Amino acid sequence: MKRTNYASGAIWENKVGYSRAVRVGNVIEISGTVAVDNDKVVAEGNAYEQTKFVLAKIESALISAGANLHDVVRTRMFVTDISRWEEYGRAHGEFFKSIKPATTMVEVSKLIDPRYLVEIEATAICKGENM
Repeated sequence: MKRTNYASGAIWENKVGYSRAVRVGNVIEISGTVAVDNDKVVAEGNAYEQTKFVLAKIESALISAGANLHDVVRTRMFVTDISRWEEYGRAHGEFFKSIKPATTMVEVSKLIDPRYLVEIEATAICKGENM
């Protein structure tokens, strides 16, 4: 099966050795994604806005890989404060209310930068093979 890596241009991709997304056949895996835009943390302190920003980045990565949000079958949310679950969940619901992928929300002690409140991964399964 053909494997295609998709980069976002983040400096960490080469330093750490990862891709924003990897497509093998009709499966797309999206790496953990945080609320950063050109090295600037987005919506610092706002769990809802960070989650919306992250999900929009994931949607963009999916589109680059030939998919869309309707192809998502699983999301994984790593959050730094589970007591704010409704904020994360409200944003997730705005993107996935009708799609309803399997999902997990787990509290972690911290993310790579203390200003990040959420990191999200996604898995999508598309109808067609790689283009």
